[in-house]
Amino acid sequence: MNPAKAYAAYSADAPLGPFQVPRRDVGPEDVQIAILYCVVCHSDLHHVRNEWHGTVYPCVPGHEIVGRVTAVGAGVHRFRVGDVAAVGCMVDACHSCGNCKDGLEQFCSNGPVFTYNSPDKHTGGVTYGGYSESVVVDQSFALSVSPKLDLAAAAPLLCAGITTWSPLRHWGVGRGQKVGVVGLGGLGHMAVKFAASFGAEVVVFTTSPGKVADAIKLGAHQAVVSTNADEMNRHLNSFDFILDTVSAQHDLNAYLPLLKRDATMVLVGAPEQPLPVSAFNLIFQRHRLAGSLIGGIAETQEMLDYCAAEGITSDVEIIPIQKIDEAYERMLRGDVKYRFVIDMASLGR
Repeated sequence: MNPAKAYAAYSADAPLGPFQVPRRDVGPEDVQIAILYCVVCHSDLHHVRNEWHGTVYPCVPGHEIVGRVTAVGAGVHRFRVGDVAAVGCMVDACHSCGNCKDGLEQFCSNGPVFTYNSPDKHTGGVTYGGYSESVVVDQSFALSVSPKLDLAAAAPLLCAGITTWSPLRHWGVGRGQKVGVVGLGGLGHMAVKFAASFGAEVVVFTTSPGKVADAIKLGAHQAVVSTNADEMNRHLNSFDFILDTVSAQHDLNAYLPLLKRDATMVLVGAPEQPLPVSAFNLIFQRHRLAGSLIGGIAETQEMLDYCAAEGITSDVEIIPIQKIDEAYERMLRGDVKYRFVIDMASLGR
């Protein structure tokens, strides 16, 4: 085992502080990555504060990781020392179930191993995430990132990017379609960029009038303040697809009537409490309400390659690790455009 500097949550109500992560030795199929940037995701906050329950402390969050390869095992063929590499929300799966064979490791029938707070077969403890100076991962769960991209701005693609890319691709969003994006945060702003790049007409729904101009700058064709009933009613029965990115409590029934007959609304945000749905909003126009969870490794690599070709990255604010608790509070207030990225060099300060 090799100790690595990190920042951890020691309890649900304590500030994060320094910690040493026991990283495993590099095995034959492993890639060791010196972490340059790690993103602050709303999921991190949920885990740190045990809002989804089951957090094991100390907890080192972080599952949007970009860095440089510092060592590879003898069986590694996809990476060399010095390459830019990334790690997303998963670091392992069973590799043998039907979902894994279909390239959908996020739905592994035996449970994917998430980048943090999952059982770690190598150490006997739990996995530790990217609020750390390094990580060791099986090569099949390491991803290539083009050095043409701004690496800090590319890091959010590992969660915010793939979480929105996957449902847009799965439901065939493209030219000639009218697509709604609910919420303009870390996920929502990536959904706007992707849907617009696919040629769709994009409409953003936000509760913040101050975000209307930002939505247009990001590529949306329209932005609607969702608390304005007249504005909402103008869009009844007109959407081919709606992607709901909001992780706070909100009313799904405000958006379902905006769908065309047989159209789909997909949830990628994960509010702490269940959201009520009126059956009538599904029955009368044969609407579909669905969900989507990140994406498989092959799909994530496809998304990263597309972003390199199209020059798509996230809008970010870079912070030192010492400001992580402040970043959590700002994130709760929506005071970030649109993703906090930790400069992991700050661990040495």
